[in-house]
Amino acid sequence: MEAGLLHQGTPLVSPSIYCRKKLRPSPRVSSSSHLRVKAASSSGRGSADSNRTIQVQRLLKMSAVAAVASGTAISWWRTSHASHAASSGLGVTRRAYQKITETFAREYEEQTGQRLKFRLSFGGSGTQARAVCDGLPGDIVALALPLDIQKIVESGLISADWQKRVPNNGVVAESVVAMVTRKGNPKKIKDWDDLIRPDVNVITANPKTAGVARWNFLALWGHRMQQGEDAAKDFVYKVFDRVLVQPRDAREASDVFYKQGMGDVLLNYENEVILTNESQEGEGALPYVVPQTNVRVETPVAVVDENLRRQSAATREAADAFVNYLWTPAAQQEFADCGFRAVDPGVRAKQKLPKVKNVWTVEDKLGSWANAQQMFFKQDAILDWIQNKVGEARLAERRAGIKR
Repeated sequence: MEAGLLHQGTPLVSPSIYCRKKLRPSPRVSSSSHLRVKAASSSGRGSADSNRTIQVQRLLKMSAVAAVASGTAISWWRTSHASHAASSGLGVTRRAYQKITETFAREYEEQTGQRLKFRLSFGGSGTQARAVCDGLPGDIVALALPLDIQKIVESGLISADWQKRVPNNGVVAESVVAMVTRKGNPKKIKDWDDLIRPDVNVITANPKTAGVARWNFLALWGHRMQQGEDAAKDFVYKVFDRVLVQPRDAREASDVFYKQGMGDVLLNYENEVILTNESQEGEGALPYVVPQTNVRVETPVAVVDENLRRQSAATREAADAFVNYLWTPAAQQEFADCGFRAVDPGVRAKQKLPKVKNVWTVEDKLGSWANAQQMFFKQDAILDWIQNKVGEARLAERRAGIKR
């Protein structure tokens, strides 16, 4: 979702929120990695119910700009696990959630008299999902890929009906895949078919490590999937054959394109592109194209049921309140201000983003994320076939003395 997020490790995009009761103030930490907030009643009395800490850990779903927009994830991490979190910069997802948590905490205190504090930390969506499965005490996760939440479901920590218990099947914001070009678009890149031209060099993150790159892969597949699997596979192979390098995440991919000047076109989340352009000094912003056939990039949020069962009713209430707040017009406007496509109709109607004629979803065209994983991303599936074939072709070129 998101355009520029900064994080280390694998991408997407998404945040995980933890609510933990804590009576002592937590140690001060860098705002770029954690922001821990102690909760106290406005009356100043600190009871077990009125004093609590909410920690928010984000996994940016985007692999293109450093933090998710390849997905974000909010999750609780104990201080002893702080090394797992990345802190390489300010990204769109982080910027949105900083504002949302600040506003929510203020309103929650006004309504309940309880002061909430949030700790924000950043890391890759897949990394955060694995960490929660391995025992990190996350109470809420907001990740770059629904597939990453499904992994936590399979671990038994999230109920299988998680999408039915919140609005919009758990999706709090959307985006699409965009193509960033050089100034003036000298190669006249307008649609997916231009990516396989011999004079066009492509930059995309690695689908093995970045959530954003999996969305890129799916968007490319969708361009030809109506013509059958063989046609789609051949097209995606031809695009990857034009890829110069595959950085590990969204931020590195953006750096390669914007700072190092490599490639003619960069594939990234639209929201990541918007944020990156906003951060460019002088005339550093670059034009981008949104193909008219595109995949709907969805950023989901879920409560980690098993972890919250161990918490007090007050903690569960605060966590549920925060999750539901994400669909309010105020929160949706924050997502919109950061380049996401809001899911609230009123907020969405006011956005001035490129219209997309045909937007498809994984569920509609592929059946489910489980099907997508089996077909494309598991070991020895289509992605491996494509990357192996590209590797063989590059090796043959080097042996023949051919330079790109």
